[in-house]
Amino acid sequence: MEMPVVNRCQATSCAYNRDGTCHATAITVGDVSHAHCDTFFTAPTPGGDQQTVGRVGACKISDCQHNVSLECQAPGIDIGYSLDEADCLTYAPA
Repeated sequence: MEMPVVNRCQATSCAYNRDGTCHATAITVGDVSHAHCDTFFTAPTPGGDQQTVGRVGACKISDCQHNVSLECQAPGIDIGYSLDEADCLTYAPA
């Protein structure tokens, strides 16, 4: 299985975001009840690898239709703001 790519990320204040692209090697999505980007954080210096486009390493949202055994099966995801949190906008209730 190949990890889904983060197609775009609107969380521009995240340390891994540069020009709308996630550069974390792998992100984690969610907790038991909310599909937020669990890898999101701010830092004074940029993080990640500029040559890497972020992918979904794990998803803890078991009620998403893309989730199989806590692994995301979507071809790619979008991260953006929902209220004041960076969320997986690809989340779709099962």
